[in-house]
Amino acid sequence: MTTLADLAPSVQAFRPFLPAKDFQTSLRFYETLGFHSFRLGEALAELRLGPNAFLLQGDYVKEWAENCVMHVLVEDIDAWWRVISALELEKSFDVPPPHPPKAEDWGLTVFYLTDPTGILWHFAAETDEQPLRQP
Repeated sequence: MTTLADLAPSVQAFRPFLPAKDFQTSLRFYETLGFHSFRLGEALAELRLGPNAFLLQGDYVKEWAENCVMHVLVEDIDAWWRVISALELEKSFDVPPPHPPKAEDWGLTVFYLTDPTGILWHFAAETDEQPLRQP
């Protein structure tokens, strides 16, 4: 009997759908961050950063957006912080300024960024004192 574990090598991508309260503003926000956008429809786009991607859709449910979190595990949190904080996104997109990197109790150093829809992004790296446990 074939199982999902048997089929796992054939997975080409996991791409979550993220909501956009104002599709054009969110699209511009992510493009400013450096994502490459590929329009798939009037209110649908794939946003790609390197080999990773998500689908931005012009659909908004407040409860969903305010409870949506994207976690990005990176190697050099300070480099990511310097690039993102230098963009001063709060001046162009009416979003809160990102919070500086902080070592969290759960073993990662994280900085937080909120998009124009309210989606919270965690940019995280292993904290030097507490290496991340791999499965």
